[in-house]
Amino acid sequence: MTYYTLVGKNRRLSATYLLIFLALVLVVGWVAARIFDSPDILLIAGVVAIVQGIVGWYASDTIAIAASGAQPLTREEAPQLHAVVETLALGAHIPMPRLFVIEDGAMNAFATGRDPKHSAIAVTRGLLNNLNKPELEGVLAHEMAHIGNEDIRLMSLVMVLAGTITLLSDWMMRSFWFRDRRSNDSEGGGQLQLLFVVVGIVLLILAPLVASLIQLAISRKREFLADSTAVLITRNPDGLVSALRKISGDPDPLDKANRATAHLYFSNPLHGGFGRLFQTHPPIEERIAAIQAGSGQQTF
Repeated sequence: MTYYTLVGKNRRLSATYLLIFLALVLVVGWVAARIFDSPDILLIAGVVAIVQGIVGWYASDTIAIAASGAQPLTREEAPQLHAVVETLALGAHIPMPRLFVIEDGAMNAFATGRDPKHSAIAVTRGLLNNLNKPELEGVLAHEMAHIGNEDIRLMSLVMVLAGTITLLSDWMMRSFWFRDRRSNDSEGGGQLQLLFVVVGIVLLILAPLVASLIQLAISRKREFLADSTAVLITRNPDGLVSALRKISGDPDPLDKANRATAHLYFSNPLHGGFGRLFQTHPPIEERIAAIQAGSGQQTF
């Protein structure tokens, strides 16, 4: 697979998954319209789908940066980091991304933006304080790979749209239960209506679950590819492997991370039950094994 084939594939995937998520929003709206017997709800869901699609396309980087609590990192504040990123950007053949810092002791980073010309990389203070230069270059090259491969557009769209579907389903479920209690006080309700309500509830529950599964599948595939590309950029697999091992031993979760943004990060920022259940990244052992097996040299 050549670089240009990969970028073209990611562009097609972005459009495909955008349509899938928009369809899920409309399905949720249709179910709610039938339950509440109000066609206007479907219209509202359609408007929400279109607006969120536009927001996801053009403002996902702003949303991701704001959600992480990251602050701009100027050249005066971190001249060495800017020099490293500039060098890696030249090697990756992409424009210099904007840099941000997350004031958190956990070791992590993420890239976001709709394309290489509108990209940004956020790193935690813990990453800057605990990694040596080859390790930091490995992590930054991984994020550069996400930018160059145009993964960032796809993953940022997924973040916004998956969150929209979850919030919309949750709002409709809450509205349904409120309506259902009122209707039970005033009228009996037939078996057919009850059956449709049960089906509607199942669909409202499944919609965000399907969105999450798509989100996880996309993220896991992208991580292996970004690791491979990072090795090509740095020509130093040991730096990336060492960074992965060091980060895997970090016991601290990232305070600002959540399930909507977890797939953006270099490594899974969530710890505990939900972090394990909704694993956004391949196990670090598998990533290390793939790098050591020379998978990066076979990617392009």
